[in-house]
Amino acid sequence: MNALPRFAPGQTLLLDADDTLWENNIYFERAIASFISYLNHHSYTHEEVRLVLNEVERETVRERGYGLASFRHSLVTCFERLSTEPISAEKHERIVSFSQAISEHEIELLPGVAEVLPVLASRHRLILMTKGNEVEQAEKLSRSGLAHHFTSVEIPREKNPDAYCAVCQKYELRPHKTWMIGNSPKSDINPALAAGLHAVFIQHPHTWVLEHEVVDVVQNGQYLLELAAFTELEDRF
Repeated sequence: MNALPRFAPGQTLLLDADDTLWENNIYFERAIASFISYLNHHSYTHEEVRLVLNEVERETVRERGYGLASFRHSLVTCFERLSTEPISAEKHERIVSFSQAISEHEIELLPGVAEVLPVLASRHRLILMTKGNEVEQAEKLSRSGLAHHFTSVEIPREKNPDAYCAVCQKYELRPHKTWMIGNSPKSDINPALAAGLHAVFIQHPHTWVLEHEVVDVVQNGQYLLELAAFTELEDRF
């Protein structure tokens, strides 16, 4: 890692938000743990219930996209599939409360973000690129106090190679000077590399399981940096 160069000012840095700039998935994990305990299934282990929920979430994302409403739908659907009794109004309300608690959390910036992001903004062009529910993501950005560091904000439904190519075309970005920075191999790293961009993988210990993938091999001329913390960006950019 030490042999890598420090990249010159004037790069374009596309930055993910959830679990790159601020904590996000830990709140969903807590809600899921509460849900599984409440379900208290007599035949399925907690791990088996989680596998069912993962599959339900995959279905929900395809049908409804991301966001708290989709997460609530997944919890209710999972409960209906696994419960031996019909879901009552009281149970429905309790399940909804697990997801509602997520929206009540303050935005908790990850270590070093508040200090390093303005430094990066003084040297490079920063564009926030985070998938999800547009209203929810914009609201989180507003509450984070970080919005003024970004020249633009993109909230696509999915972050796939086409989405990255579209952003490059929209802002006339040159791939050899454009980087995607994030914690998700599935949404941040692999599709950006497939679109011809460079990437910076900042691992997060609680990345959503549906975002796990083996990181692709870079092509000639591409860079893939793997950093342990957001603070390390200051030494590379």
